[in-house]
Amino acid sequence: MQKIISYPLSVIHLILFFLVLLIFHPIQLICYKLGGHKLHQQSVALLNWFLMGTQLVLFNRFSINYKTDLPVGPSYIFVSNHQSMFDIPPLIYYLRKYYPKFVAKKELAKGIPSISLNLRIGENCAIDRKNPKEAVVALSKFAKNVHEKNRSVVIFPEGTRSRTGVPKPFQVRGLQTIFKYVPDAVIVPVTVNNSWKVDRYGKFPFGMGNHIKVTIHEPMPIAGKDPIEIIQTAQSVVHNSITSTAF
Repeated sequence: MQKIISYPLSVIHLILFFLVLLIFHPIQLICYKLGGHKLHQQSVALLNWFLMGTQLVLFNRFSINYKTDLPVGPSYIFVSNHQSMFDIPPLIYYLRKYYPKFVAKKELAKGIPSISLNLRIGENCAIDRKNPKEAVVALSKFAKNVHEKNRSVVIFPEGTRSRTGVPKPFQVRGLQTIFKYVPDAVIVPVTVNNSWKVDRYGKFPFGMGNHIKVTIHEPMPIAGKDPIEIIQTAQSVVHNSITSTAF
């Protein structure tokens, strides 16, 4: 019954979702040209607040829980599990004061209103996962910019979405590259729960009545630490806080 009800509500959600993307595409450009990076990032945060709002027609909601205070100042590397595209709007919006820059797949940098634009002009990093050498070069350039401008990073080290909520092992190469060029950064494990349930039926319709929870765990400085050891520790923290899967 819930799946049947979800069909018309999913149509409404998609209309609202793409309408928001179309409206904010020129808004982003105007903000970027008139106010530079700071005003552009404010428009991106607002864009993602509205994208989260489009989930209300499906009775889906979002919340965030900080395990400890996370002051503005250091460059943070937020490492998160990845369950669906609906992980991204809450991370952009809730972490906005840390100026988060995303590592995303190259395919997203073209053809999608607002989203592709933000990837291109918002100091984010779009990598070709099929070309590891090129990806390392792109990540190195990206990480140097993060270090110089004191930005933060959001990365999904699992490499791809888990459509059942079951976590995947972290891939270490990308994180090691970022560590190299942002040596004073602080790694922050992030766990996203329940967003996979929005995609429980596949691409359409969307799941209803879900509480998508973002948990920000205690930070871990990387200076003087073994990179592999700290990545493994972060993976354990993230994965141990996943509360529900399809299996």
